[in-house]
Amino acid sequence: MCGRYATTRSSGELSGLFEATDETEGALVADYNVAPTDPVPMVRLDAQGHRALSLGRWGLLPAWSRSPANAARMINARAETVATSRAYAPAFARRRCLVPADGWYEWVRRPDGSKQPYYMTSTDDPVLAFAGIWSVWEGPSGPLLTLSVVTTAALGELAEVHDRMPLLLPRQRWATWLGPSDDPASLLAPPPLEWLAGVEIRPVGPGVGNVRNDGPELIARVPSMPAAEPADVTLF
Repeated sequence: MCGRYATTRSSGELSGLFEATDETEGALVADYNVAPTDPVPMVRLDAQGHRALSLGRWGLLPAWSRSPANAARMINARAETVATSRAYAPAFARRRCLVPADGWYEWVRRPDGSKQPYYMTSTDDPVLAFAGIWSVWEGPSGPLLTLSVVTTAALGELAEVHDRMPLLLPRQRWATWLGPSDDPASLLAPPPLEWLAGVEIRPVGPGVGNVRNDGPELIARVPSMPAAEPADVTLF
């Protein structure tokens, strides 16, 4: 699985947008090409129940995991099984988080066999919030904060790009996702189609396919050829 998304806002911007205490200690940097196991911002509840902006490694490691080697395969947790999976269920039950993002990428195969990348971003909100879950893994170098993005079936025009999408949480659902719940199934409801209509599907250049590339040029709009079907390269 290949995964890419963008998160470029500063810790000051994110702590303000999410009304969270900044715990990143100046370590957060803009990243237009986030890849599995990269450090990324996340918002979770601290021991006092207050929102905290932290840095976690993308790729959840359950506490029982023996090695971090498989983290790159744990970047996504399916909404259909997150509550029952041995790897994800404990985190879903007790350790949910918000994953701030500017947008995410998917690839669609063109009729000629090449792949057209698309960047999905909000036209209405300053930041997207992916539903996430987190865990602390006790490694040889000390505790490691890790996370996974919850995904669900794509809806509306997003389904024309890929059959999966991150579980996007409108602002009014942030507190419910982070807090305790007597109805976990309701937490996994997809956002309304009316809200998803504010997500732009933007064709971008092939540079995002190389994890070494970074910068605002990766999200710049380019002309797009007609696409035939979603490609195998996918984030969600």
